[in-house]
Amino acid sequence: MTKTVERPPAVRVRPVKAPSPAGDRRRRRLTDHLRAYGFLVGGLVCFALFSWYPAVRAVVIAFQKYTPGSDPEWVGTANFTRVWHDPEFAAAWRNTLTFTLLALLIGFAIPFVLALVLNELRHAKAFFRVVVYLPVMVPPVVSALLWKWFYDPGAGLANEALRLLHLPTSNWSNGADTALVSLVIVATWATMGGTVLIYLAALQSIPGELYEAAELDGANLLQRVRHVTVPQTRFVILMLMLLQIIATMQVFTEPFVITGGGPENATVTVLYLIYKYAFLYNDFGGACALSVMLLALLGAFSAVYLRLTRSGEEAA
Repeated sequence: MTKTVERPPAVRVRPVKAPSPAGDRRRRRLTDHLRAYGFLVGGLVCFALFSWYPAVRAVVIAFQKYTPGSDPEWVGTANFTRVWHDPEFAAAWRNTLTFTLLALLIGFAIPFVLALVLNELRHAKAFFRVVVYLPVMVPPVVSALLWKWFYDPGAGLANEALRLLHLPTSNWSNGADTALVSLVIVATWATMGGTVLIYLAALQSIPGELYEAAELDGANLLQRVRHVTVPQTRFVILMLMLLQIIATMQVFTEPFVITGGGPENATVTVLYLIYKYAFLYNDFGGACALSVMLLALLGAFSAVYLRLTRSGEEAA
């Protein structure tokens, strides 16, 4: 007698649905976007707390009588009127504009020429780039203190060098006629390294065929610079000029550390006068009024400058 073996019921295996490639891409894209927005929110919060809020707060205080520890009082445009009639106001703006002009004449041409020289070197390029950039690595206050000793009319290195060469000495930063020029030299030396490297990067992006064609046409060095180098680096030159004007209009470290605004207010700048109003006169309303004036001037200049350069590019 044979036994019948019962077979277990067949198990139906449901097919596993493969994940959709489109769905995976959407999830990855969403994750990337959330991560990017997370980093963006962190940056926006930092800007809001440390840049935008102080700027807006300064505009508000410019129309108030405000000292720390007391309730602010709205005074309208009284702060602007008081600052406008300050005897140091005209001197500060005159010195600031003169400093900016001298910085453009001295500090704008020298980095470009140095970049041209470094670009033509065949040996020790890296060494000379480091040498040119070294002043940028020195803290601004340390750099100003070194130049203050360098400019000392008694035992300073500048006058010692002039004596060795049997040349007349100078008062440098202690003379009313030479103090501002001395500060321009300090600022140029301290900041030109970064500008030189930017120019050098722009020069190295110029195709060599353009210079070869200019040489075949008989162009000399100056003609190659005028007709090839300058047009090819025009955008970089214009942007660096705008940034340099904005930076030099806010000069503070050099007059604060080296001259203290003297002699005879010859080096009082707008930013140094803002410092005096805030921390010497304890007049934060006047300091903010000056800050708003400087902000309005730089904003208007930047808008006009960018408008003119954009019009020039469209015409070209």
